[in-house]
Amino acid sequence: MSAESPPFRPALLGPRHWPAWIGLGLLWLLSRLPYGLLMRTGRALGWLFARIPGSRRRIAARNLELCFPQLDAAERGRLLEQNLRDVGLMLVEFALAWMGTRKALLRVPARIEGLEHVAAAAAEGRGVLLTGAHFSHLELAGRLLIEQGGIRLAGMYRKHGDAAFEWAIRRARQRYADTMFLKSEVRAAVRYMRAGGAIWYAPDQDMRGKDTVFVPFFGIPAATLTATHHLARLSGARVIPFFHRRLEGGGYVLRLEAPLADFPGTDVAADTARVNAAIERMAREAPTQYLWIHRRFKNRPEGQASVYR
Repeated sequence: MSAESPPFRPALLGPRHWPAWIGLGLLWLLSRLPYGLLMRTGRALGWLFARIPGSRRRIAARNLELCFPQLDAAERGRLLEQNLRDVGLMLVEFALAWMGTRKALLRVPARIEGLEHVAAAAAEGRGVLLTGAHFSHLELAGRLLIEQGGIRLAGMYRKHGDAAFEWAIRRARQRYADTMFLKSEVRAAVRYMRAGGAIWYAPDQDMRGKDTVFVPFFGIPAATLTATHHLARLSGARVIPFFHRRLEGGGYVLRLEAPLADFPGTDVAADTARVNAAIERMAREAPTQYLWIHRRFKNRPEGQASVYR
């Protein structure tokens, strides 16, 4: 299965979309850099980003304060600096994931562990829901799993606000992904997994809506999507935690863990808490690479004040 590329509309060339096209052109140029030079460029961009004051810095600092209370101010400051610098690497890794050639992706140093868990699910005739998290290199990890791991993989995503950027990135993703599903296309995603397909999904963002529950993340009640439970229940897919980490000297480790046992259960909140626990474990393993710049604790239980000042 491979979804058709979205149709192009002449209106996408209008002046209001020019900034998006300029940004896309820069991403394309970045994707053509050799991997070593690409990483050096990302580190330089990260150094610049870490020097810029703004809301993202304040959000990341507050998240680290909430999630790592055992660290003193100096330790959290160092972690914040490293995390903000990681944003520069995120930019160039997105460029490589979206627009890099297959030849370039095959040259990226990567070690993939746990492919046998996907093979075992296929042998059982079951689909797979790879449950991961928003690390800076999430798109690149997915593409590496496709190109180097040989897995046919679909994705779930949220539509971008700019129509030109949405057209270009969806078209780019569909060059290598088996297909792409909007977050609203649950029935289609379920059918895909029932047919044995594998979907990559990250449920660790705070989204307002009825399909969330408050369960712990770093010991703090966090509004968390219940979709992992429901997708697994409706499709019969194996839920496999998917972790990826950038190595200090370059390259990546991608780890597909054993499927969550007895999942889904009968308790939606309990299942969602198990997913959060797996994501927390991943974030603790590579705290500088997790996207702390998102307001993970934006929505609060009734009666609780905002944690962001």
